[in-house]
Amino acid sequence: HPHHQPQRGSTWMSGFILGLQKVLPQPGRSRLVGWLAQSQIPVIRRSFIHVFAKAYDISLADAERKGLDDYHSFNDFFTRALADGARPLPAQHNALACPVDGTVSQIGRIQSDLLMQAKGHQYTLNSLAGTTGKGLEDGDFCTIYLAPSNYHRIHLPCDGTLVETRAIPGALFSVNGVTEAGIPGLFCRDERVVCRFDTEHGPMLLVLVGALIVASIETVWAGPASPYRKEIVTQHEQHFKRGDEIGRFLLGSTVICCFAKDAVTLAEHLDAGTSVRLGETVGSG
Repeated sequence: HPHHQPQRGSTWMSGFILGLQKVLPQPGRSRLVGWLAQSQIPVIRRSFIHVFAKAYDISLADAERKGLDDYHSFNDFFTRALADGARPLPAQHNALACPVDGTVSQIGRIQSDLLMQAKGHQYTLNSLAGTTGKGLEDGDFCTIYLAPSNYHRIHLPCDGTLVETRAIPGALFSVNGVTEAGIPGLFCRDERVVCRFDTEHGPMLLVLVGALIVASIETVWAGPASPYRKEIVTQHEQHFKRGDEIGRFLLGSTVICCFAKDAVTLAEHLDAGTSVRLGETVGSG
């Protein structure tokens, strides 16, 4: 699949991060990379942004701010906003809008409570989401991988009320095609936040899976801050409209959408390796 091929420059970035892993202990490594990513010191900010943009061939054509030097830090650049109108929502009221820009990694039916990770690897809904995923057995799911060059904010596929979140600490493996194929239960080992919404199509889960570097997930509502030190379940009652931003990745990663049995029909053109863009129709209720 396309996302299994390393992008140009990714070997340099992987080598850099792997090098850090060898010389720094995990907490120190994460703090250092976090500090560099947040730094507004011009030489650090410009170096990180320019090297990353060149390595991953990043286009700012759809971004609100068009120049590499228009960003205050690497994090500000990585979580850049889109220009108004860059990702229109579907015209049909019952259409599900794609929550992110990315590539479909897996899509299909939840077999009882089993989801497909990659060929030969499955994981359970319970190990992914705990009791926050109850009632979605035999439903449908879609896993979307975000490459480093993608827009990194996550939006809601349909109107919904956030009712519960479960913040789960993790081991923080890098998420890409290589590790997806190579680490059993990968998404159940990574830091993640499971978001459960009540919608007109029944319950829906959006699982935001973190990345290699900790402090990689932010949500628009108040809650535990990433990196998560322990599992925390929070009750909510917050309403969102289709297309509203619900969170962003500071580095990473993957979004897993789960719907209840027979609640939605996912678009037939979607398959592992299909590129998708925020706002495009990915199914209907």
